[in-house]
Amino acid sequence: MAEPSEKREIYLELVAHGGLIKATAIDGRTGIEACIFGPASTPRDVLERTAVAKLEYVLKKQNGSPSTEEP
Repeated sequence: MAEPSEKREIYLELVAHGGLIKATAIDGRTGIEACIFGPASTPRDVLERTAVAKLEYVLKKQNGSPSTEEP
């Protein structure tokens, strides 16, 4: 996992599926991705923040860091 002072490149993709938006956050270094779905009426920044938070949770979990936080 990156050091706190090290910037992590994250790619975001939002795709409409009917009344839902699929937000995907992809780690630029590892290619690991995390997806969330939300109503199409949800503000874009909320979907992006949630997808990034889930990606960070997945990365911590894969690195063996114990975490009680849920995305």
